[in-house]
Amino acid sequence: MEDLTGGLVETFNLAKQVPDNLWTLLVKGYEKRSLMACQIEAAPSQIESVLNNGLIIGHAYSITGAKELHIGGRKEKLLRIRNPWGNQYEWKGAWGDSSPQWNSVSQSEREEMGLTFGDDGEFWMSYNDFIANYQKVEICNLGPDSLLVDHKRKWECTMHDGSWKAKVNAGGCRNFLDTFWTNPQYRVEVVDPDEDDGDVMGTVIVALMQKERRKKKREGLDYLTIGLTLYKIDDPNVGPLDLNFFKYNAAAARSTYSNMREICQRFKLAPGHYVIIPSTFKPNEEADFLVRIYSERGVDSSEIDEETTITDTSDQAIKDLEARGQDPSQISQNIPKIETARRMRKARTVTESDVNQEREAKAIFRRTAGEDMEVDCFELKSILDSHFMKEFSFDGFSLDTCRSMVAMMDVDKSGKLGYEEFKKQWVELRKWKKIFLEFDADKSGTFNSFELRAALNSAGIKVSNSTFNALVMRYADRDGRIYFDDFIHCAVRIKTMFEIFQDMSPTPGGPAVFNMDAFIQTTMYS
Repeated sequence: MEDLTGGLVETFNLAKQVPDNLWTLLVKGYEKRSLMACQIEAAPSQIESVLNNGLIIGHAYSITGAKELHIGGRKEKLLRIRNPWGNQYEWKGAWGDSSPQWNSVSQSEREEMGLTFGDDGEFWMSYNDFIANYQKVEICNLGPDSLLVDHKRKWECTMHDGSWKAKVNAGGCRNFLDTFWTNPQYRVEVVDPDEDDGDVMGTVIVALMQKERRKKKREGLDYLTIGLTLYKIDDPNVGPLDLNFFKYNAAAARSTYSNMREICQRFKLAPGHYVIIPSTFKPNEEADFLVRIYSERGVDSSEIDEETTITDTSDQAIKDLEARGQDPSQISQNIPKIETARRMRKARTVTESDVNQEREAKAIFRRTAGEDMEVDCFELKSILDSHFMKEFSFDGFSLDTCRSMVAMMDVDKSGKLGYEEFKKQWVELRKWKKIFLEFDADKSGTFNSFELRAALNSAGIKVSNSTFNALVMRYADRDGRIYFDDFIHCAVRIKTMFEIFQDMSPTPGGPAVFNMDAFIQTTMYS
C-alpha cells in the first residue's frame, strides 16, 4: 500500500499487545481515509482455511468503516470489514449479517451506516470481537497530496533526505554513546493539542526509510538495522547537540531497532521542541535515508545545522558563553556551552611553560632565519619539528602543512614569514595544541574524526554539516583518525580561507567575488 500510494504505514501486532488507543486510531484512520487492513495469522499449511465463525485465516481483510452506536444506554463500537473475495465467507458472530443485534438499530441509522445484507464479503463486527480474532492491523496514512482525503482531515507531512557516512555521522545507536551524538539531527515542534482529544498532548508519526537497499541486495548488501530516538530540547535555535547533551539527558521517546526497509512509530508527546536522531544500530554503517514526519497540524521541522564561521574567543566572549551556560531555563543545553568555554579558556591561558617555549622558539627562529630575519616553509618546518616532536609522537609537520601556515600570514605572497608574523602563528599553534591534547585522551597523537567538529568549535571555528563532511574526507585517515599535523593543517586552512573570503566580499556577510586568476591563486597557494 505504501509503494502504491506514497503513504506511511503503521503496523500493530495485536497478538503481542493491543494499543490502548487502537479504537481511536481506527476511527481517525477512517475519517482521514487511511487504507486499513487486518489479518488472522496462520501456519503455512493453514493459509486461507475457513474457521467455524466464517473468518479466513492467513487472509488479508480491509477495514472499511468505524461506528459507535448508542443502544439501550450503552455504547457499542463496531467495525466494518471486507473480505476481498466478495462472496459468502463472512463473520457469523454478533453484528454479522444475520445477527439479531441489528433489530435494536433504527432504520435511519442503518441507512446512515450504509448497511446491506448479502453475500458481498462485507460485514460488521464488534470491536471486542475484532481484537479477539485478528492479530495484525496495518494503517496506511495518506499524505497531504492525496486526492482521496478531505483538506480539513489530511495529515501534514515533512520530509528530510539524509545519509550516514562512516567516520562522519554514522554514529550508531545510544549503546555507542561516544559516537551516537554525531548522527544527523532534525528539529521538530510538537503542537498541542490534537483535534478531538481531551488530553494536552500532540501526535507525530515518524518513519525512517533506508533508501535503495533492495537494489543493493545483488551486491550482497542486506537491510541495516535502523531506529529512531527523540529528545526534548529547551532552545529551538540550538546548534548540533554534542556528547555532553546525550550524557546527561534521557530520551523522550524511541522506536525499536529493526532490519526492515522502513520503521514507523507513532509518538504522543507533550507540546514543545524535540530533536529526532535517526541511526543505524552499529556505528560506521553507511546508507541514504528518508525521514518522514506526519502530524495532525503543520509543524516546524528542519535539520539542525550551523553556519560556517570564525567565532570570537576573547576573554569577554568566553565569559559571555559561560553566562549563557548558566541560564536555568535551558538547563539541558548548558553543559556543552560550559565545556566549550572551559576548553577555550584553557587554550588561551598562557602558562610559565608557554613563556619558556616561546622564548626557545624565538631563539631558534633567529638562528634559522639568517640575515633577512624571515623563514620559508622549509625553515618553518625545521623550527616547528624541533619543538613539537618533543611533545607529540608524530613524524613532524608535513611540508604541505608548513606551506599553509606560511600562506596564512603571508599577505604579500612572498613565501616567507617575518618574526612578527611567526609570533602570531606561534600563538595560534599554542592554542590549537592545547585543544588537540584535550581530545587526544590516550596520548596517541590522534583523536577520532567524530570529535573534529567539537575540537574546531573549541578553537572558535564553527562548520556546517556539509563542510564537516568535506573536512573529515580530507583530513581523516582510513580508520577515522585525525593526527596532530592534520588537525593543524585543517585549522590553518579554514582560518585562511575564511579571512580571504571576508576580504573578497564587497559587503559584510555577502558573497565573495573572485575572477578566475584570483580564485586559482587563492585555492592553490593557501
